[in-house]
Amino acid sequence: MMLKTLREIPAEAETVSHQLMLRAAMMRKLAAGIYSFLPLGLRTLHKVEQIVREEMDAAGAQELLMPAILPAEYYQESGRWDVFGPEMFRLRDRGARDFCLGPTHEEIFTQIVKGEVSSYRQLPLTLYQMQTKYRDERRPRFGVMRSREFIMKDAYSFDRDEAGLDVSYQSMYRAYCNAFKRMGLDFIVVDADSGAMGGSGSQEFMVKSDSGEDTVAYCSACGYAANDEKAACVPEKLEKEEPKAMAKIHTPKAGTIEELVDFLHTDEKHFAKTLIYTAGEETIAVMVRGDREVNETKLANLLGVTELALAEAETVMQVTGAKVGFAGPIGLSVPVYCDLEVAEMSNFIVGANETDYHYENVNNSDFTPVKIADLRTITEGDCCPRCGKPVSTTRGVEVGHIFKLGTKYTEALGCSYLDENGVAQNIIMGCYGIGINRTMAAVIEQNNDENGVIWPVSVAPYHVIVVPVNCANEEQMAMAEDIYKKLQARGIEVLLDDREERPGVKFKDADLIGIPVRITVGKKAGEGLVEYKLRKEQTITEYAADEAVDAIAPAGTVSG
Repeated sequence: MMLKTLREIPAEAETVSHQLMLRAAMMRKLAAGIYSFLPLGLRTLHKVEQIVREEMDAAGAQELLMPAILPAEYYQESGRWDVFGPEMFRLRDRGARDFCLGPTHEEIFTQIVKGEVSSYRQLPLTLYQMQTKYRDERRPRFGVMRSREFIMKDAYSFDRDEAGLDVSYQSMYRAYCNAFKRMGLDFIVVDADSGAMGGSGSQEFMVKSDSGEDTVAYCSACGYAANDEKAACVPEKLEKEEPKAMAKIHTPKAGTIEELVDFLHTDEKHFAKTLIYTAGEETIAVMVRGDREVNETKLANLLGVTELALAEAETVMQVTGAKVGFAGPIGLSVPVYCDLEVAEMSNFIVGANETDYHYENVNNSDFTPVKIADLRTITEGDCCPRCGKPVSTTRGVEVGHIFKLGTKYTEALGCSYLDENGVAQNIIMGCYGIGINRTMAAVIEQNNDENGVIWPVSVAPYHVIVVPVNCANEEQMAMAEDIYKKLQARGIEVLLDDREERPGVKFKDADLIGIPVRITVGKKAGEGLVEYKLRKEQTITEYAADEAVDAIAPAGTVSG
């Protein structure tokens, strides 16, 4: 077997799953965000795929396979050729025709259905595939958590109306819950931002993990849960004060909220920070309370842009006339967008658009924002937008995402059906994705200890590892091979570690790669006894050899 494990943690690996997938010889890095799966890792990857496939099939979805090289015209018709921006891998063939490496397949599925479905009698329909996707991530990281090439199960439902979409959506919701439960994942379903996919609503399936890229806000009282990109923020009601006279104050070398708090002997809630952003080709200003953070997803959605970034220092100087840290809304020549909470404030402090100066006693009558909206990120202890109780937050890894797309793509690509009266109607779509590689990594994030992976049986690359302590001992090897063959005959996926290595090395590798059951054949082989140990437990039990086999798979059964 090709199984070269690593004792040291690779310097490039930040997360537990990334470290263990490299150390346990599941994969190897080829380039930034691009990985080769080795035999051990591929076995688990296939098991994750198969669980997803079985649940999709059980929900009535049909599997097909689309190309990865896709013509530009379908994305141009939907408007997403430009929306995807630099994340889309673009190429041209020898005839100078534009193509891309598929980042996602809404347009392509829509085009297929357009050619195959014409009548209401052919609906509803749900199609899916397991296929490699390509996205040129600005910063690939965390191994397969955010990579440039990855396997996705993407499904698309096609219905006559919104009521039909609701049925399809709930069917996929249940299929996802079933699949993730079978993999032993502790997950939460949250409201999410639809992003470049569009549509009227979406939910993410988040696996709780300290190394997750996403933050989830949830309410234990009412069950509300949302990605922090989406979670609605309830403005904190502060006591209204009588307006005071605005005055400019000298604040030398105090360009951050922390420095200002110390300098002026007040707290963050008395400040409104003004941040300058480049939004597409426009420069804008955004205001949030001093102890809050701008939610860039909410801001981008409000502005209808896909390219959003904090302005460079040079741009800030051009717009405000001051260094970074001294921007304010008064007298700015660019549009100002204001968070709901700022509108509740009185006599607050803002930058004066002059280096080393701020204004105090500023009120909302002193400037005119273009828009007042929810533009901040929810935090631990904020009010739940549904019931008002405090919310909690946790880190999470997104493993699945389901969308209600409506007619966004069918209208753009002319995908319709004839109803009972012979009238053409746009088909209603849903979209449902699971990141297969990412799900595998998420299982590891939740199932590991200081010694390595602890695979749930459902996705373990092998179920059992048989370890003869001394391969030169004929009695031990004969018993080990006998157990190996009996387990194979009962449908158990089993490894026999017959390497000429020290027992300690074998045990460490067995723990590192996470095989659920270890049977050790040692000095008591002559007495017909072996040691039986579950990877997730510390206890070691002595069994007769046949008893150990029966403990894993009773006689007369064949496991799947």
